Amino acid sequence: MSERPVRRWENGRVKGDYQDLVDEISALLGAPATLENRDFRLIAFGAHDSDDDLAMDPVRTRSILTRQSTAAVRSWFEGFGIARATGPVRIPAAPDAGVFRGRICLPVRYRGIVQGYVWLLDQDPGPGPEALAAAMEVAERVGTLLAEEAKAGADLSREFLAVLTAGRGWQRDMTVAALRVALGPGGDGLHAVVCVAPWPGETPGAVPGAAAVCVVPRATAPDDDGGPEAGRALAVLLRLRSADALAPALTAVARLLPRTPGDGQNGAGSAGGTGGTGGVGGAGPARGTAAAAPHVMTAGVGDPVRALADLHGAWDQAVAAARAATARPGLGPVAQWSRIGPYRLLAALAPDAVDDPSTRVLLGPAHRELARTAEVFLDCAGQAGRAAAALGIHRQTLYYRLSRVEQLTGLDLGEGEDRLLLHMALKASRLHG
Repeated sequence: MSERPVRRWENGRVKGDYQDLVDEISALLGAPATLENRDFRLIAFGAHDSDDDLAMDPVRTRSILTRQSTAAVRSWFEGFGIARATGPVRIPAAPDAGVFRGRICLPVRYRGIVQGYVWLLDQDPGPGPEALAAAMEVAERVGTLLAEEAKAGADLSREFLAVLTAGRGWQRDMTVAALRVALGPGGDGLHAVVCVAPWPGETPGAVPGAAAVCVVPRATAPDDDGGPEAGRALAVLLRLRSADALAPALTAVARLLPRTPGDGQNGAGSAGGTGGTGGVGGAGPARGTAAAAPHVMTAGVGDPVRALADLHGAWDQAVAAARAATARPGLGPVAQWSRIGPYRLLAALAPDAVDDPSTRVLLGPAHRELARTAEVFLDCAGQAGRAAAALGIHRQTLYYRLSRVEQLTGLDLGEGEDRLLLHMALKASRLHG
């Protein structure tokens, strides 16, 4: 095996090493190579000198331009067994899928665990066994670097946890200073904090794109009742190149969440892909009031920040967004603080369940349909036609139900303050199951 490169850490990454190794593979195999992590996000790519348009098919072009790949592209390539392979995998061309040229995939592994993939356009004749073997040795060095980078993030769990749980004043100042030293030059960049809750296990070994991860205990995690994981949350510190990089970065976090029936409601969505492209789907809050199942793992992310001293506030935002994702699944799978609407205020104002006497009966299990009707009506700004259409009922049925709501609550839905009180009570009830 070739001599391992000297480590030059900058912004949390081994500067130059990935590009150097990709260039080394390109030279060995006589073809431009690209390196993606196991979530199919682009890390480095070699120069393309060809004038042949087929050398840059749509999948490869979008991978380089957007630094990510779609879930469809990812699934298509993974169907060739690349995640299990220990040696080069040849993948034929598929013009219908935008893959005009065949690929050679070199799995990048560390101690048997896939860390990423090196991709090359196949040729005729392609590289021989000896060249491929030499390239796989270089790919093994890439795997070591990727594993070390992931471990570096996990090793900062103590400093990251201290920042999130420290009290105000000098204690928090000291923890922020310690985290800044641990992050090195990368501490001066843009970061976002993600909350995944409830978290059932220990700190994961690696989250792609994370500068640090830690498990936060009950005292500062979202409320949950029952189960050994209740009240525990996973905190992920994402390192961002720019604010526009937030959505792609959330893809890796979304994959920490178990897939559940009805998982088609995407917010920060899924991306993937190989030599390919990707995207993060976006959907606004779903109309209606699908009841949130208890103890379903959800995730939220706060607004990106540049000052490490602001991480604690960003964590509070992430916790609120995770709670909102539980209350309204249409906000997820990773709900962004900036997009959770009234839950931003409700999460801060109502850490405990609200028990207002005027809405107590309506929020009971016997009147769920009436509560849903009232919420949809208020979500539609009191427009009866829109609300009836959203509920799939006749307008007269809507009026009858709203009159029953007024009878049960003693509130007048023609009065703005009464409508505000009812709307807040309905939304707050979601945060507490």
